[in-house]
Amino acid sequence: MIDEFIHNLPKAELHIHIEGSLEPELMFEIGERNGVSIPYATVEQVRRAYEFSDLQSFLDIYYQGAQVLLHEQDFYELTWAYLSRIHVQNVRHTEIFFDPQTHTDRGVALATVVRGISAALQKAEQQLGISSKLIMCFLRHLPEASAMETLEQALPFKDWIIAVGLDSSELGHPPDKFTRVFDQARYEGFLTVAHAGEEGPAQYIWQALDRLKVSRVDHGIRCVEDQHLVERLKEQRVPLTVCPLSNVKLRVFDRIEQHNLRQLLDLGLCVTVNSDDPAYFGGYIEENYLAVQRALGLGRDDIYRLAKNAFMASFLATQDKAKLVDELDAYMAQTRETA
Repeated sequence: MIDEFIHNLPKAELHIHIEGSLEPELMFEIGERNGVSIPYATVEQVRRAYEFSDLQSFLDIYYQGAQVLLHEQDFYELTWAYLSRIHVQNVRHTEIFFDPQTHTDRGVALATVVRGISAALQKAEQQLGISSKLIMCFLRHLPEASAMETLEQALPFKDWIIAVGLDSSELGHPPDKFTRVFDQARYEGFLTVAHAGEEGPAQYIWQALDRLKVSRVDHGIRCVEDQHLVERLKEQRVPLTVCPLSNVKLRVFDRIEQHNLRQLLDLGLCVTVNSDDPAYFGGYIEENYLAVQRALGLGRDDIYRLAKNAFMASFLATQDKAKLVDELDAYMAQTRETA
């Protein structure tokens, strides 16, 4: 019964890297069409390679897979495949990360990437009833100057991109490395988010809040190492976009039973559940909900809080958030009556 409850639950996803939803089958299909070879002979070989020791070992394969993406149609198909999957899982709203430098450094125009992704997002709103926002991430292992150049390239697409973020290798690349870029992004009207406190220390979360002025912290699970930080996150209701299966796959936690999501909830933080890079980490958003429910003994009220947090933490307009929360509340009332 709880599985069915989670399956039908209205959901929002706020932490999904669209390049990380590239399933091996589609990777081979697009690669063959574009004449791009990948260092694997079969889909099964690719899947066997998805055993990671840390974030960097994942990123190495992640960037290899992205090499096949060259044309607007490729980015459209990639995004539509993700949207089709989450539609079945009753995701009502999604906020999607993309990494322009992964593509522009290969000679793929930013316009090609944005138009391909956006065409699928628009189709999903019309045909599937899934609303969406697009977030452009800077690769933190690259120099600040590269991020600033990418920001300049993105200015013609300000109507299509709601926020900028920060991802890739966290260790050794603190958020304050990008303070000037994020200052400029906010000046141009973008909202800001950043990956912090996944592999990096709690101090990185402080920097994301104070230097980058983020609206949300992506991951943020190491906040518990600093009680003052926990109190600030709680008081200011700063959302954490937590990705449970990803955290286990990348060895942040050895087992899902060790994950601190329940602790974060019990501390009163605005925690959300997301899939991160679902093609690589063994599950989309529903699989993440199911995993934490089973491993951490979450009840229906806990699941409700996670889902409501995601709607409220989204970049939707206030009235649109309210509609989705009303839908969620109606679902909860209906399931109580039939329980």
